[in-house]
Amino acid sequence: MDVEAEEQFRRFVEGRSLALLRTAYALTGDRHTAEDLVQGALAKLFRHWRTVDDPEGYVRRIIYNDQVSSWRRRRTVREEPVEDVPERAVSDGSAEVDGRLDMTRLLSMLAPRQRAVLVLRYYDGLTEREIATALGCSIGNVRSQTFRALARLRTLAPELTTAVPAAPTIEGA
Repeated sequence: MDVEAEEQFRRFVEGRSLALLRTAYALTGDRHTAEDLVQGALAKLFRHWRTVDDPEGYVRRIIYNDQVSSWRRRRTVREEPVEDVPERAVSDGSAEVDGRLDMTRLLSMLAPRQRAVLVLRYYDGLTEREIATALGCSIGNVRSQTFRALARLRTLAPELTTAVPAAPTIEGA
């Protein structure tokens, strides 16, 4: 990779790592697993940096797919030790959330696809079309998963009824 491409990649990583880490944390509920997901996704992106048109979308798709694979495997993943310990990651502010509602715990009670849809929609602010592209499904599937996930959250935590957006209504039904 040439110097200019490396600099572009470095700027992307510096600018988007924290947001990607938040997304991964919302999917996993575990900081270390989230860091591993992001690191692995960025390593895959680095190998294909020149050919990827939408790096953030590419990384998000990898994070989601890798997490789904781990849900399916449910086995211990061996880590390979390294000689040098990497520098500390930037704090994502998760230590300051003690007094707040544990949304991560609630998200973990949802089905994986529902959790992914809510994370991409409300944590990352993606549109329905962008979510459908990221998850490889139809817009209608994104809408139905969102509806079901929000309904489940309202059941699990009734105190969220003012914080969780109302489910869209279908006119004429």
